[in-house]
Amino acid sequence: MLALDDAPGVGPPPESDAELWRAIAADGPEAHAAFTELFQRHAEAVWNYAYRLTASWAQADDLLSTAFLNAWRTRGRAVLTRDSARPWLFTVTARLARDERRTGARLAALRQRLSRTTPERDHADVVADGDFAERRLRRVVQAVDRLPRSEREIVRLCLLGEVSTADAARLIGIAEASVRARMSRARARLRVLIKEDSDD
Repeated sequence: MLALDDAPGVGPPPESDAELWRAIAADGPEAHAAFTELFQRHAEAVWNYAYRLTASWAQADDLLSTAFLNAWRTRGRAVLTRDSARPWLFTVTARLARDERRTGARLAALRQRLSRTTPERDHADVVADGDFAERRLRRVVQAVDRLPRSEREIVRLCLLGEVSTADAARLIGIAEASVRARMSRARARLRVLIKEDSDD
């Protein structure tokens, strides 16, 4: 007679979030698999929550990525108050969304103050400067999109996401020295690509 464990289609019960969290915090060989499982388990719910907070698909995508990067970077320090990681992830997502709104409000207030308190500076100049900064940022993002895939991933994490090279190495599963080498190559390529775009 077959034992329950040997029966077809019957496997071990799924690990709880708390068990996955402990495996991630231990930073051992199972940490990446545990983190992937945690992501797959909660990513959709976190994205939906972020979208409800922002009403923006792009912001929801950004908040989802940042919330899980935060989870990875604070492993071993953050503590779950319940068996489910979802409340913790929602709390982090809400804080990130709130910080983004505050930053946007501060920038808007600064623009207003600049336009009011510097009469010698025409409003059209302020708008032109903002347009120039946005165009430059778009050129950088377009240049990043033209990098080889391995370098593009590193740049998005380390340059645009401000993730440390050590965290990026652990997240991707390569040596930190490889992350630094790819970043160096990517920076050199970006300088060329951005100059080419500026010359056009």
